[in-house]
Amino acid sequence: MRILVIGGDGYLGWPTAMHFSARGHDVAVFDSGVKRRWEAQLGVRPLAPIASLHERVATWKAVSGKAIQSYSGDVGDARDIRATLRDFRPDTLIHYGEQPSAPFSMIDAAHAIETQANNVLGTLQLAFAMRDLTPDAHLIKLGTMGEYGTPNIDIEEGYLEIEHNGRRDRVAFPKNPGSFYHLSKVHDSNNLILATRLWGLRVTDLNQGVVYGTDTDETGLAPELATSFHYDGWFGTVINRFVAQAVAGQPLTVYGEGGQKRAFLNIRDTLQCVEIAARNPAAPGEVRVFNQFTECFSVADIADRVTAAGSALGMAISRQTVPNPRVESAQHYYNPKNSALLALGLAPRLLTEDVLQGMLAWAARYAKRIDPRVIQPTVDWRRGGGRSRGDRAENRAEDRAEDRAAGLASAGAR
Repeated sequence: MRILVIGGDGYLGWPTAMHFSARGHDVAVFDSGVKRRWEAQLGVRPLAPIASLHERVATWKAVSGKAIQSYSGDVGDARDIRATLRDFRPDTLIHYGEQPSAPFSMIDAAHAIETQANNVLGTLQLAFAMRDLTPDAHLIKLGTMGEYGTPNIDIEEGYLEIEHNGRRDRVAFPKNPGSFYHLSKVHDSNNLILATRLWGLRVTDLNQGVVYGTDTDETGLAPELATSFHYDGWFGTVINRFVAQAVAGQPLTVYGEGGQKRAFLNIRDTLQCVEIAARNPAAPGEVRVFNQFTECFSVADIADRVTAAGSALGMAISRQTVPNPRVESAQHYYNPKNSALLALGLAPRLLTEDVLQGMLAWAARYAKRIDPRVIQPTVDWRRGGGRSRGDRAENRAEDRAEDRAAGLASAGAR
């Protein structure tokens, strides 16, 4: 396959590009670098030093002997994305190129608007470019389980069979997102359904759960190939946050009662799911929806598991309940279906104690880089929030010094 990874510099995008390249496919990455700029604006950084995209591509060629082509551009800019499709002519497009953070989208009006403009308009621009230039290509679009919210019924995979006034139909599953970020993904889904119905595109919409994990087969081949690991209050996820807090000797911050349930999967399973989707493309005119996760846990469940894994390593881990900054039910029904990927061969990696101990041991190597100031939630869904300019400037200065010492150019790439 000729595979274009949009957002190919990101946590999932870069490992995906290497994964397919290692298996003999022709791979290109397309990225604007905006995620690194958002990190710099907020004064946060990945836990481990991250090389620039240019260094990553060069290192991959040196280590593997395989080339990944790199395009710089904004998916929302018609000239950028169309020039890339004309030059590379992909038959498979994997679209990660969106602002990925719910808290970021809830900081204030500017961040909500930037999130929706980047995500919704970028995906719409891509759909038109595919219609005109690569109409037979297969688009694999990263959605989120957060599109559904937490309905009091089982969550089907994208669609629902309904009966109303004696008539039956198949409709898109009702969506009840909890942030402007998650709502942007709902808009994406609706736009792709219409575009596919009008133009006969092939689309697989992957409604992904919360991803955890620090490495893949390829990221461990050289330090410059590492992917990002965020633990901060904007781009970090709950497992990452608890792992960083455990390593730093801080209490695990459980939001509210901890009864909020979500779907999860290992980063290696993300790669497995995307490969399954690529090898089994959607039919022309089809928007196929896969619920991409392997297990469901509550926040309290995750805290229990991290505590048990850390205790087995001799860590003294405590817990702290903090007011939930999000507007969500403390206790709720949550039963999403995920049979489609399993039927196509997904072999899940589960969140075992060994997996968590591996994450804790990895994070401990970078314990001195953990910044306690960025872990606590600062964005309230009701009132917004953010960080002070002084904190951001201080963090950027520290980042530059440590990145120079590590021999990586992450600061220069921001």
